[in-house]
Amino acid sequence: MVAVSGSGELAVAARRALRARPRSDAALVRAAQRGSADAFDELFARHWPRAYRAACLVCGDADAAEDVAQEAFLAAIRALDRFDRRRPFGPWLHRIVVNRAIDHTRARALRREVAAERTPEPVAPERSAPDEALVEALAALGAEQRAVVVLRHLLGYTPGEIARLLELPRGTVNSRLRRGLDTLATGLGAEKVP
Repeated sequence: MVAVSGSGELAVAARRALRARPRSDAALVRAAQRGSADAFDELFARHWPRAYRAACLVCGDADAAEDVAQEAFLAAIRALDRFDRRRPFGPWLHRIVVNRAIDHTRARALRREVAAERTPEPVAPERSAPDEALVEALAALGAEQRAVVVLRHLLGYTPGEIARLLELPRGTVNSRLRRGLDTLATGLGAEKVP
């Protein structure tokens, strides 16, 4: 039998152990929906590298990508009360990031702005950095093609997942992928990808 004072210490130790264990995105979203700043901070830390990388590759400009990814996180937090917790958080956030990056790229093209001269810095440690020729070839693609190529080949989403993320028909995703890959192959001096 444990003494009463010991049970209090056990409860404190159990709470510490629970806090030390990594929480799932679903648990973090629930906590963030209840107003936990710590849960939001953990979601941000967990998802920032891939969100920034996606924005960087779609925008082609590291500074703009940082702004886009930050705006996307803010939009996600504002919409968190409407988020369906049965769905995964990461793809939902990527959808917001990629759509904002596409909008930014379109607006910049309309204003005929030139992207910054520096190459985006790799952020996601799980993948190797794309080489400079690839980044330049990606920049030559239209925003819509660039988004699906980045989501498919650099972030690892399936065409079906991309279709759901961007709310596009699967055939549209496939045709944008094909045209984007063909353009990349031409830009990189390679044979067309089968």
